[in-house]
Amino acid sequence: MRDNRIPKPAELSKVLERIEGKIDSLVNGSDVKRPVRKRGEVTIVEGEGLDVMTLLSFPDHLRKTAMTIMKLGKAMAKDVAKETGRARAIESAYLNQLARMGYVKKFREGRQVFFSVEGNQADIESLIKPKVAAEGG
Repeated sequence: MRDNRIPKPAELSKVLERIEGKIDSLVNGSDVKRPVRKRGEVTIVEGEGLDVMTLLSFPDHLRKTAMTIMKLGKAMAKDVAKETGRARAIESAYLNQLARMGYVKKFREGRQVFFSVEGNQADIESLIKPKVAAEGG
C-alpha cells in the first residue's frame, strides 16, 4: 500500500532538483547511456574499474570470473571456463553479468563473442605484485 503522508518541503526540493537535472541533461544531450542494472548488482561510475576494492565487493563466483578475464586479457567464455573449471554456460552467464554491470567489455569478431577488460585494468599483475612484494619483502 502506498504511503499517504505529505512529503516535507526539503524532500520535495531535492526531488525537484534531481528531476530538473535530468531534464537539463536530456535537453543538452549529455545524458550518458548507463548499463542495465538488476537488483543487487553494483554499477561503476565512469572512469572507475576493476580495482582491489571492487573485486572484494563481488560475490565469490563473479570475483573468480573477473580475475580470470583480467588474467587472460581477451577471451571467450569457453577459455574462461577452462581456467576456472566451471561449465561454459555458467561462465557465459557470469561474463554477461559483468558486461551488463559495465566492468567487462563484450564484442564480436565474426561469429565468436569475446570479453575483455579495458586499458590498465587488463593487467592483474599490476594489482597483485606491489602487494606481494611489500608483504614478502
